[in-house]
Amino acid sequence: MSRTSVTFTSAGIDIAAHLYVPDFRHEPLPALVVGHPGTGVKEQTSGTYAQLMASRGFVTLAFDAAYQGESGGLPRGLEDPAQRVEDFKAAVSYLTTRPEVDAGRIGLLGVCASGGYSLAATAGDHRVKAVATVCTAEPARQFRYGADGTQDPAVFQALLAAAAEARTKAAHGEDPGVLTMFPETAEQAGALGGRHGIEGWEYYCGPRGHHERSAKFLAWESVDRMASSDVFHAVPLIGPRPILQILGEHAVTAWMGLEAHRRATGPAEVYWIEGASHVDLYDKREYIDLAVEKLGEYFTVSLAK
Repeated sequence: MSRTSVTFTSAGIDIAAHLYVPDFRHEPLPALVVGHPGTGVKEQTSGTYAQLMASRGFVTLAFDAAYQGESGGLPRGLEDPAQRVEDFKAAVSYLTTRPEVDAGRIGLLGVCASGGYSLAATAGDHRVKAVATVCTAEPARQFRYGADGTQDPAVFQALLAAAAEARTKAAHGEDPGVLTMFPETAEQAGALGGRHGIEGWEYYCGPRGHHERSAKFLAWESVDRMASSDVFHAVPLIGPRPILQILGEHAVTAWMGLEAHRRATGPAEVYWIEGASHVDLYDKREYIDLAVEKLGEYFTVSLAK
């Protein structure tokens, strides 16, 4: 396959992406937009899935969300749910311009945070014929309720207070700072978030998946933008188009995927990867290969002519 660095525009922001095209194509092919986890970049897990799906005959586009990675937008590290959904739609628009792509056969594939955003983007864009997610999560829910859904409400209220203070500082010309997503050590991450916290630290901060452009922080205004966001609200609008969610058997975040599943009004499937945690589906090939096999079967049928 070939990989080409490309750019497209999303609500006026330049988006950086990698386009993967299978070898030996003789006609326009089905295509997938692949989105990364929160604070991730296209060179990490979304790039892995994009390459593996391209090897199965799909044109794939892995992109950096606005305000993150090599994409434009200020402030850096902003997590804006509405913009994240728009990025997916803009990526679909870009794919329709590519001669390698059959514009009538485009699907979305979102990993972690992009899982939630891809569902909302599908709901609002009938050009998307099918959507699949891997370890579905929604940043707004995770901030409000914690990764496992049991967080004390006072935690998010404290974050909202800090975000409000940061906005006031910025209004007075002071540096508002940023919300750091990870502590200094894996042990500290484990004390805060158990196994899920340790694995997240190992992936983003350690050699397991570290990338220099993965910021590992959020602009403070991300917090209050997420306070009123609910991307799962749009899931019923997907209607008769198919939904596949791939979840790890041991993922503490699985409750979010199941909540999205309960809102589906059309064909929807939850596929469990035995033995896998949430982060295992980012980089462990024994689990990724099982997910990709299922994704290949699913998109081959759902994006058929």
